Amino acid sequence: MLLHGNAQSGDMWGPLAAQICAYRTVLAPDLRGMCRSARPVTAYDKKSQAHDIHGIVRSLGFERVSLVAHDLGAMVAYAYAAQFPDEVQNLVFMEAPLPGVGPWDDVAGDDRLWHFNFGGPDMERLVAGRERIYFDHFWRFSARPDKIDEATRNHYAQQYAAPGAMAASFGQFAAFPQDAQDNSLFAQSLLTMPVLAVAGDRAFGSVVATTVRAVAHNVEEVVAADTGHWLLEEDPATLLPLILDFLAAE
Repeated sequence: MLLHGNAQSGDMWGPLAAQICAYRTVLAPDLRGMCRSARPVTAYDKKSQAHDIHGIVRSLGFERVSLVAHDLGAMVAYAYAAQFPDEVQNLVFMEAPLPGVGPWDDVAGDDRLWHFNFGGPDMERLVAGRERIYFDHFWRFSARPDKIDEATRNHYAQQYAAPGAMAASFGQFAAFPQDAQDNSLFAQSLLTMPVLAVAGDRAFGSVVATTVRAVAHNVEEVVAADTGHWLLEEDPATLLPLILDFLAAE
């Protein structure tokens, strides 16, 4: 199960999925409300979205899953692993903090992450028709911006320009206070499955593994050199084999 983050969709996983699908079933849905998924008004907390993903897994007849997730998708993946620990084989947690866990207060107070508190009807009106301009803010969290080409940026901006898509995107961040409450309860029982915590040294860096070690026993840390938030786009030659090897080890 491959779970994307903000400013992207399940399309981000194409290169990884192409390699995994030779020997495993690959699922790469769009998160609740985002891009091609249905857009409810509420329930953008990650606990609820984990139930969305669990429903997909069970509806297809699978009982166990490996989770590979980036950004907001990693928050959903943690909520999944915390609620269904016996059904998760392993977890790749990439470039995300967890609301309410570890160094969250320091992360949330970073001025560069002002978008955590950006949303609502007025903000939707401001961004409407300017989705590409807004998302360029996120693409700046890159050490290698030339690796994220114009076609890629325009592709995702177009997906988020669909009616209601930006409201859902903002809803993901508006749910952080509820996520913090849920995560505080989840963290009372540490995950036992193997977890690979991956970050870019020009982005969250050591924060990712520090966060994951607050909720899991068995954590392997990788900080990719000269890499920002967009790990698979910036350095696929390093990151794709790393993920594939981790998944194959179990």
